[in-house]
Amino acid sequence: MNETRTKWTLATTHLHGGVGRARGWARLALLLVAGCAAVVAGGAGSGGWLVLLTGLAGLALAGAGVWWMLAHRGGARLLGGLLAVTAPVGVLVLYAASGLWVVAVGALALWAGALASARAALRTLRRPKGMHGHKALPPLRPVLIMNVRSGGGKVEKYGLVERAEALGAKVVLLGTDDGWTDPVAEARRAVAEGADLLGVAGGDGTQALVAAVAAEHDLPFVVIAAGTRNHFAMDLGLDRTDPVRSLDALTSGVEFRVDLGDVDGRPFVNTVSFGAYAEIVQNPQYRDAKATTTLDHLPDLLLGDGGTTLDVRTDDAHVHAPQALLVSNNAYARADPLGGGRRPRLDTGQLGVIGIRVEGAAQAAELALLGERASGITSLTSRRVVVEADRDRIPVAVDGEALDLPTPVVCTVRPSVLRMRVPRHRPGAAYAPPTVDWRRIVRLALGHPDPRTIKDAYDV
Repeated sequence: MNETRTKWTLATTHLHGGVGRARGWARLALLLVAGCAAVVAGGAGSGGWLVLLTGLAGLALAGAGVWWMLAHRGGARLLGGLLAVTAPVGVLVLYAASGLWVVAVGALALWAGALASARAALRTLRRPKGMHGHKALPPLRPVLIMNVRSGGGKVEKYGLVERAEALGAKVVLLGTDDGWTDPVAEARRAVAEGADLLGVAGGDGTQALVAAVAAEHDLPFVVIAAGTRNHFAMDLGLDRTDPVRSLDALTSGVEFRVDLGDVDGRPFVNTVSFGAYAEIVQNPQYRDAKATTTLDHLPDLLLGDGGTTLDVRTDDAHVHAPQALLVSNNAYARADPLGGGRRPRLDTGQLGVIGIRVEGAAQAAELALLGERASGITSLTSRRVVVEADRDRIPVAVDGEALDLPTPVVCTVRPSVLRMRVPRHRPGAAYAPPTVDWRRIVRLALGHPDPRTIKDAYDV
């Protein structure tokens, strides 16, 4: 009882201290916003306002140019590309010629500082829950499945087989000259032979398949960052530059539980993609010529009849006809199609849902100006996502792997079913900046923070 009371007192003290620091950052953010407005008002003058507004127009024109470049072919694509490049350059020339470049640079610097301070305020209020593991004893019979083809041959390059065997692990190789081996069959064989830990050195798709077997038997699971991108390893805080460090989980590991996604009975650790991206990756030429293949197919997918019309139902919402849909195992920090890329937590028991629909140059311009707040972006969370279509089967990309699934496609999440084992000493997941909600910042600066925000941000 005394220990519980002590933990509560420490947590409460940390909470109030965090709110105080967050309030200071929020007030600094508002002060910098005021400074930005003052610089613009004082330096622009009556005619200068028009010049500064031209900067926003230039950004909008660049977004429209990108749309024309992606959604058309031939001369329209060329003109769109030229507009995307010349609009920002024209704005810079206009600023230089009018003598307002000092005002523009100063205003941008103050605005960048305001955004950084606002994000610092929100970051101070956020302490990840459930991702701090407990110390785990070394396994007695670990089995690691390694794909020798992943990541351009990282398994051989870093000597992972020899290093793992030196630590007492049994290694099963995939992708050798003897042919392809089924990772699920190998994982089940290892469990039947008494393995007390399963691990994978390979891509996210292979990791998901073996992770499902580990979850089924409640065994700890280890990820060795030997794939090409390793998004799952990134969000687990592993060192993606040196996969050897992942092996430290066998000797000095900590353990915590994370969620596992499911799409029509198939596990996924990262994302399931529908729409334009899923259609493009089905093409055999995509792996060798990603940019060319994408540009060849996008006009038909965005404006023509080449794409599939999707109809998406979540727990609380309906999303009709998105051109691209991303369902993720836990939500990304930001829905910005040009940024984000990080999941702050992997244990919320929720799927992230991001839908994108841009129907013309005007919406593309809005997207360039507003980012994830544009009307063409839908971002929400749900425990269950049902994707229906105007076809019996649709292309789906599961953790980057191209599949063809019957409709409706159902995505769900299995909360806390996977026992993750990671090295005790690891870089940690980089901070994923949240979307800045200026209403929250104002409330926080005035001493009236949102109680829900604090409740969600602290595990007390």
